[in-house]
Amino acid sequence: MAGIISEPGITSIPGLLRARIARTPDTEAFRYRARSGWESLTWAETGAKVREIALGLLALGVGAGRTAAILSGTRVEWLLADLGVLATGAATTTIYPTNTADECAFVLADSGSAVVFAEDQDQVAKLRSVRDQVPGVAKVILIEGAVAADDDWVLSLDDVIALGRSSEPDAYERAVAAITPDQLATLIYTSGTTGRPKGVELTHDNWLYIAEAVDPLDLMRPDDLHLLWLPMSHVFGKAIEIAVINGGTPTAVDGVVDRIAANMAELRPTVLGAAPRVFEKIYNTVLATVRAEGGVKLKLFRWARGVGLRHAANRRAGRSSPLWLRVRFAIADKLVFTKLRARFGGRVRYFVSGSAPLSPEIGEFFDAAGLQIREGYGLTETSAASFLARPEELRFGVIGRPLPGTEVRIADDGEVLIKGRGVMRGYRGLPEATAAALEDGWLRTGDIGEFDERGRLRITDRKKELIKTSGGKYVAPQAIEGKIKTACPYVANALVHGDRRNFCVALVTLDPDLVAKWAGARGLSADMAELTPNPELRAAVQEGVDAVNATLARHETIKAFAILGDDFTVERGELTPSMKMRRRVIEQHYADLLDGFYDGMIETV
Repeated sequence: MAGIISEPGITSIPGLLRARIARTPDTEAFRYRARSGWESLTWAETGAKVREIALGLLALGVGAGRTAAILSGTRVEWLLADLGVLATGAATTTIYPTNTADECAFVLADSGSAVVFAEDQDQVAKLRSVRDQVPGVAKVILIEGAVAADDDWVLSLDDVIALGRSSEPDAYERAVAAITPDQLATLIYTSGTTGRPKGVELTHDNWLYIAEAVDPLDLMRPDDLHLLWLPMSHVFGKAIEIAVINGGTPTAVDGVVDRIAANMAELRPTVLGAAPRVFEKIYNTVLATVRAEGGVKLKLFRWARGVGLRHAANRRAGRSSPLWLRVRFAIADKLVFTKLRARFGGRVRYFVSGSAPLSPEIGEFFDAAGLQIREGYGLTETSAASFLARPEELRFGVIGRPLPGTEVRIADDGEVLIKGRGVMRGYRGLPEATAAALEDGWLRTGDIGEFDERGRLRITDRKKELIKTSGGKYVAPQAIEGKIKTACPYVANALVHGDRRNFCVALVTLDPDLVAKWAGARGLSADMAELTPNPELRAAVQEGVDAVNATLARHETIKAFAILGDDFTVERGELTPSMKMRRRVIEQHYADLLDGFYDGMIETV
């Protein structure tokens, strides 16, 4: 069912919202957690709240040419605040709630944000600590909690809404009508795997293009129930927001990661977007559980997985499975896969995976279980969505064909170049960086890729993260890291190292929840410091590494690995706020350990 993007006269995101309200005013828009349980807003109610927030912001001086920041986790107020900012003609700056005070200060100063929506008192305290560094921030708007009567810097969200209710109503319509397609809508700062983050400028037309491009792909329907937990500070979440408005899709909003499983069982959604790490953790949890149970259950799971993989491979290839395989699959589905689908509420139509490469093994397993994952690909600089796998041409390990209106070519050095309406306007205040990234409208993605025989793209690695061994051989670490996480059910993260070395090694971190189950089954302490050197646990990881090595060329194989005592963290600068590894930072932190792998060793590759 088509969305509303094809209706005439839509030239901005507020215009898209207005068209959605006119089409389906009384249907459910957003569902959110309240003290008494889940509550809902219709599209008309959403529009009324957005209007009040926008009018309040206009009264505070926020409008065209200004920016306002949101420093909050994913919640319904994030969406309302974003839409309210956009309706004034201003642009939204997104900030991760995990950012440090100094990082927040940099983004606020660089973006010139006039106001900041802060989720709670903890975020306000973070802002107060750097208030002298952000003189341009006139007001902080507190989403949750009480404001002291004598506070001259902080208002509550209710205060802003009250201000809006007492404002001239026509000011809203005038502000919305004045917005042009090329006007700045969103300022998202790249996670900064190297150096300071850059502010990516995305216009209203960038986002309208995304709505148009995904509209024919059956992504979001009015009869779906979408569960939104993705960080709205990330471009993936923002693209989903636009698709939801276009499709009129009821969306339950809860950004608490620990509640994803419980929310899926309770709400029974039909659509969910997630990063590959979520699917990896689900797969590894299932695998660790059946391994711990052992015996008949483990044999049944392995048999069902094998049957499901063969049956799904035939389906994806357009072949009919033979009768004996269809019968076996029906049995496997009833005994194993139905129970797995029930964990997700039993109604999932598909998942969308983005922000990092999805391991083919993970995608194939979910597909075998009747839980289809559509992998997408894009960058912050391309408004998130440049590619999305079509269900009729799924092939795990490749992303799919580009979305309509997006042009793609491969440069001589293998870099993927993208051109189209989804490509950013530029980097905030950085003309040289913009010129380096954009040439004749073509964006240099920094990713290395290739097309298959059907024009589907496969990303092989990051251009700047390719390892070149001392023997002159190239290694793509991301692909190997994904394989390790899939083959070793207890591994949370893996980093492959070997640039200018004579062989490759790895640092691995363990998933505390899964390792605790493993330890409990053996009567061991769950203390990670005690478990890390455990020979049996190391042997389990070694088994996975050996299985991965068997699939690699000799120069790519992992010759040694170390199990770290804890996972990489955002706080130590090892992960970006969007959970991507800062490879060079990790290598610096563990330089002595990595050097130790090579001391006295002369093996060459």
